[in-house]
Amino acid sequence: MIKKLKRFVVCLFGIMSLGLTISQAQSKTKPNILFIFADDQCFETVANLGLTDIDTPNLDRLAKRGTQFTRAYNMGSWSGAVCVASRHMLITGRHIWRAQKAQQVLRGGKKMTEAQKAARDLEFSNLWPQVMERAGYQTFFTGKWHISTAADRAFEVARNIRGGMPNQTPEGYNRPLPDQSDPWSPYDVKFDGFWKGGRHWSEVVGDDTLNYIDEAKKDKRPFFMYIAFNAPHDPRQAPKKYVDRYPLSRIKVPENYLDQYPYKEDIGSGTKLRDEKLGPFPRTHHAVKVHRQEYYAIIEHMDTQIGRILDALERSGQIDNTYIFFTADHGLAVGHHGLFGKQNLYEHSTRVPFIAVGPEIKSEGKINTPIYLQDVMATSLDIADANRPEQVEFQSLMPILNGTQKQSHVKAVYGAYLRVQRSVTVGNWKLILYPKIAKARLFNIKRDPLEMNDLVGDESKAALVKRLYKRLIKLQKAHDDTLDLKEAFPKLG
Repeated sequence: MIKKLKRFVVCLFGIMSLGLTISQAQSKTKPNILFIFADDQCFETVANLGLTDIDTPNLDRLAKRGTQFTRAYNMGSWSGAVCVASRHMLITGRHIWRAQKAQQVLRGGKKMTEAQKAARDLEFSNLWPQVMERAGYQTFFTGKWHISTAADRAFEVARNIRGGMPNQTPEGYNRPLPDQSDPWSPYDVKFDGFWKGGRHWSEVVGDDTLNYIDEAKKDKRPFFMYIAFNAPHDPRQAPKKYVDRYPLSRIKVPENYLDQYPYKEDIGSGTKLRDEKLGPFPRTHHAVKVHRQEYYAIIEHMDTQIGRILDALERSGQIDNTYIFFTADHGLAVGHHGLFGKQNLYEHSTRVPFIAVGPEIKSEGKINTPIYLQDVMATSLDIADANRPEQVEFQSLMPILNGTQKQSHVKAVYGAYLRVQRSVTVGNWKLILYPKIAKARLFNIKRDPLEMNDLVGDESKAALVKRLYKRLIKLQKAHDDTLDLKEAFPKLG
């Protein structure tokens, strides 16, 4: 069996080499693909959507040139580091629980059998950049990786590979406290974080990308660039001039603000969770304003770097033959519902900005149908005319973007966090379940976009809740979700 698997892997790599040679000969006609990825950016923080008082002139510029999906989602996470799950779904093309298994295969171990090594090599060969390279693309990476394999092996060129986040310091937590001076500053370089190394990490990502654009012109092949900012993840640091643009008088406390989320300890978002410890308990209006001030500032600073990238692409003469995709790995609460992190299934934490630009894509367009952010991987394979690995489960968005498909392939949005939260959204109705405390919540996200009015106790909605629950059970089965909800919710089955 092991010998057969070895022969299969050797044969596969031989086919890949032949395919690469053929693809390189044909690649002149293929478009470039530029993927720009933010970290922890909530969907509401793009100015042109009119949801937040924030300045993002370059994201607005992208949106004007292309189309926005207003309901792009991340499925959730098997770990507190939601970005790990999101990025493994993205790079493997698999849905959440099968992506978790793929992560385990990629990670391997100290004592691996030959069969396990062969399985890891096969998994690696079908990662997004590897598939793009076989399709005839030169591949570039910079920034946050957070995948259980080496970025500089997965891409032809990879620079300034970063971990999950810049370093935090003790002063960065439990702040600011009422009637006390703030011990931390977003622009004081002594706290390292994004300043570590002497140049802000977002600016380094911008520098690398400009260099890649120049390098790419020297190669006849089209390029695939995976540009991954650590921003706006905490520590949310930006130059002082950006922070000054958001005086606290400009910052609004979210309408769904709570001093404390009542179920936080039972849903894995309590006082011991790192993200939640950034702000004080109970929350205060002042603390939320300060954290949102820093959030908006680092987003606008990142937006400036995106502007540099777009300018360089225009100067290079390649922008008209380049598809550009911008999204984030997940959202963030920063004061919504008394929460600060992303370890919850509210819209502010599962929903992200998503902008698509390129040939055949309508300018100044908005599409309200739900998608998963990881659909961008399958979309790029479609554009590249790549041989799509059979395990890729996410779907290309090109039929929706070019108007040949009216309805989304996502009929129901599935959400999961560890074994303590589940959700399903069908149309405008969203059911959230907390099995540890047998708590259900029901929201109409069109009439109540801030998810403030829980309708689960409304007897007229009882049949709807049961229908949504049954839909969630079907989704669990389809996604290999082993969490048994029946014991916690016997009346819904």
